[in-house]
Amino acid sequence: MAPPFRPKQAWPGGKRPGGPARRTGAPPPHRPGEIDEAVLYGVHPVVEALRNPQRRFRRLLATENALRRLREEIGELPVEAELVRPSEIDRLLTPDSVHQGLYLVCDPLPSPDLDSLPDDAVVLALDQITDPHNVGAILRSAAAFAAAAVIVTIRHSPAATGVLAKSASGALEHVPLIAVRNLGDALDTLGKRGFLRVGFDSDGDVTLDDVALRRPLVMVMGAEGKGLRQRSRELCDHVARLEVPGAITSLNVSNATAIALYAASRRR
Repeated sequence: MAPPFRPKQAWPGGKRPGGPARRTGAPPPHRPGEIDEAVLYGVHPVVEALRNPQRRFRRLLATENALRRLREEIGELPVEAELVRPSEIDRLLTPDSVHQGLYLVCDPLPSPDLDSLPDDAVVLALDQITDPHNVGAILRSAAAFAAAAVIVTIRHSPAATGVLAKSASGALEHVPLIAVRNLGDALDTLGKRGFLRVGFDSDGDVTLDDVALRRPLVMVMGAEGKGLRQRSRELCDHVARLEVPGAITSLNVSNATAIALYAASRRR
């Protein structure tokens, strides 16, 4: 009888990367600026992270087929991979997680300052959007339309790990997340720098077509259901709505963000 499969290296202290919280499906802390590690899984998030020279890697788990694909994609790996069976990764994630045989533990990416934004930037600001799937999808759109950054609050925002990273499909490596303590203060600072601040709401005062978009530009997206908070609205130069012809006039926030970014890209 063949011996039971074992990873070729024991985990320090008998603990697998990710810890017991991830094995039981508990979410990571909802504080982007305060996580001490990032867990990425799935082909696109892991490949893009391994290509990112700013990443510092701690552990890479890969199945045989996934490791072969990884080497075909990027050649020599910047971290030694540990060969495991899919069930080893399954135990580290929630049952609905699609890991495709890859699980990477690395340091979080640094959060840049608002002062680092260029003078011709298009930036997104998320006003307490807490769903990691939505934030991940927004990051994908931000990467597609070359947004300079996405601003989130340290509290009431999902951490840049796990589900968010999977939903972002590698966009975390291309669009900086700027974590701020107070979104209103950040909008005030950007306004003083000359940023046009446009908030989005289905009951906005004007249509987006009526706003003379210019750069630098920050587009402020509110949480689904609650929308923009009062101070965020007050600090916007315009609160705009997207005109849609159909019977349903309220869009998912990630879809609305993609449309807003497209509009901004067409009106440079």
